[in-house]
Amino acid sequence: MNEIQQLNEELATQSPRAIMKAALTRYDNIAISFSGAEDVALIELAHKLTDNLQVFTLDTGRLHPETYEFIERVRTHYKIDIQIMTPDAAELEEMVSKKGLFSFYEDGHKECCGIRKINPMRRKLVTLDAWVTGQRKDQSPGTRQDVPVVQFDDAFSTDERTLIKFNPMANWTSKDVWDYIRMTEAPYNKLHEKGFVSIGCQPCTRPILPGQHEREGRWWWEEETKKECGLHAGNVIATAT
Repeated sequence: MNEIQQLNEELATQSPRAIMKAALTRYDNIAISFSGAEDVALIELAHKLTDNLQVFTLDTGRLHPETYEFIERVRTHYKIDIQIMTPDAAELEEMVSKKGLFSFYEDGHKECCGIRKINPMRRKLVTLDAWVTGQRKDQSPGTRQDVPVVQFDDAFSTDERTLIKFNPMANWTSKDVWDYIRMTEAPYNKLHEKGFVSIGCQPCTRPILPGQHEREGRWWWEEETKKECGLHAGNVIATAT
């Protein structure tokens, strides 16, 4: 734990490229979690640093058509394999059979996200020593303002395996990310051209209005303090204490 804290202090003010290089140098069994603009920026960085790039994404079964097209464009643009993690069929079938396809509007998104996102994510993360995310501090002032560039992942570590999480984009702003995407001509989700900023599942994501924070387009029917699906559960835990 002290070793990770020291590494975080060493990299805290470094560029995303330097943090990514340190992550790839330190860990062989490491993967990038890919879904949005920040993540494709990570792939753009990483594919220039290694020939052994491991990328995975979550297919919840409820994504926008534009998101599926985006995943395919990234795969072909970078000529990489993208492992697509899907929900357990029996678990998903039981939930929708009992509660319907839109139960999250009534009782919150936690159960649905757990089945469609958290459990598939856990299946992948238990096979890794480290993973890389596109979290930024300014994405959600209520839950992500203290995101370090390197951390011990207490949400997905197990007794058998200690998992380390790298957040190379932690200190970048949305403008930094988009400046980089435009400079490198990296592919991006076409929904961004329609007012979508933070993009999740189709029923749970909508465009934002001028002046709204990017996370306000996610799970808009719930309290603002709950704008996390659980993939970065430590953020909410840290904020609540």
